[in-house]
Amino acid sequence: RGDRLMFLRNERSLGVKNGTLGTIEQVSAEGMKVRLDSGARVAFDAKDYAAVDHGYAATFHKAQGVTVDRAHVLATPGMDRHSAYVGMSRHRDDAQLHYGRDDFADQRQLARALSRDQGKDMAGDYARPEQDQARAFADRREIRFPELARQVAEKVRDKARGMFAGFRPKPTSEKTTSPERIAADRPLAPSQAHAIERYGRAAADIGRMRDKGLPVLPHQESALRQAGDALDRTRPHAARDLASAFQRDPRLAHDAAEGNTGGAARAMAEEAKVRADPDLRADRFVESWQAMQRDRTAKERSGDKEGAERLRGRMETLAGGLHRDPQLESALAKRAPELALKMERGRTIGQELTQSVSIGRERNRGMSL
Repeated sequence: RGDRLMFLRNERSLGVKNGTLGTIEQVSAEGMKVRLDSGARVAFDAKDYAAVDHGYAATFHKAQGVTVDRAHVLATPGMDRHSAYVGMSRHRDDAQLHYGRDDFADQRQLARALSRDQGKDMAGDYARPEQDQARAFADRREIRFPELARQVAEKVRDKARGMFAGFRPKPTSEKTTSPERIAADRPLAPSQAHAIERYGRAAADIGRMRDKGLPVLPHQESALRQAGDALDRTRPHAARDLASAFQRDPRLAHDAAEGNTGGAARAMAEEAKVRADPDLRADRFVESWQAMQRDRTAKERSGDKEGAERLRGRMETLAGGLHRDPQLESALAKRAPELALKMERGRTIGQELTQSVSIGRERNRGMSL
């Protein structure tokens, strides 16, 4: 009890994914109970889910997307500026860098290693087109600086040019702005197109069941989970991005299921940009929050109390989940006026939003007495 645990496999029935962290609350012959860092509690039998490990340390690749209060980073000779960035950006409060004298003679040698830019990440990258390599490189390491990704692509392009050393591209070809734009403009790799189509079929099947008011069947949930795992193998977080795109525009799922994957791929690339940029996530949040406020007000005026109450619950859930994304919280705090808030010292934006929804509910109850 009290040990830190890391989940190593996506399991939607438990609400965990590869890299999810938690604390063991109880271990028994029947199974294990774990409190996730998000606050949720899950219980499972080792016969059904055994892909766990101690959660005290993780590789840089495994730690991508994870945020902890305090981080300890162990520098090794194989690190470069990108892995150093991942390691030193996992914390909320404090990060400490450790290294051994047997690996680095002094801090200058350490600084040289952690500031170098290794253009090739693995042998398989040499077999990929240069734009694929830059895209995969940025996704694996969650590089959020388009300029840096562009520089990597240029280095690979220069090395691969070879016999075309005298070739000069037209000026318009230099307008590439981001890995996401590269991915959206070029034809899809067959493996990714197939994975998107497969995920679209699974999502569309579930959507039809829900539209008919029928329960989703276990084999349909399993099909979606397996399709998501296959899609994630084409690039990290692809299933999460595509699910967000389908949620915003359900028609994309039906198009993808029929083999028309271009629109879904472009929307997936856009969701990746939003996921990587706190300001874009803040734009989305403000847009959604204002729309729900307008919808809730309209329902209250029309006397649809049940509809207004459902919206209030969604808004409270949305506000209550902000603590899991400190970067988004920080970006939203600067936009409090757009959310009709006056920030009080010592309170978070999530607390202010939750209170604003509760105040509205109490006011409406008072008016109905």
